[in-house]
Amino acid sequence: DGGYRVRYIGIDTPEIHPEVEAFGLEAWQVNRALVEGKIVRLEKDISEVDKYGRLLRYVYVDNIFVNAELVRQGLAYAQAYPPDTKHQDYLEKLEQEARQAGRGMWAK
Repeated sequence: DGGYRVRYIGIDTPEIHPEVEAFGLEAWQVNRALVEGKIVRLEKDISEVDKYGRLLRYVYVDNIFVNAELVRQGLAYAQAYPPDTKHQDYLEKLEQEARQAGRGMWAK
């Protein structure tokens, strides 16, 4: 709503443009399934927007922390972008678990 673009805080997903990176489409599809047509709640950390004018937010749908779910499924890296690091320890823990379980891009 409102036409805002949102940059998910604390994660980095494989790209789908200009080139499609491994697991980029999967990450995009899972994110889309989680948020499209749903009521989302956005949580701000410290910063308001990034250098491209996108809102910097943690994203929730119902009881799902979308940023974390993408990491948990192995479709995003936990990536700190200080000063916005409120949930970084949790995201890094989920990435470690995804790596150990071989989920998503961590599949062996």
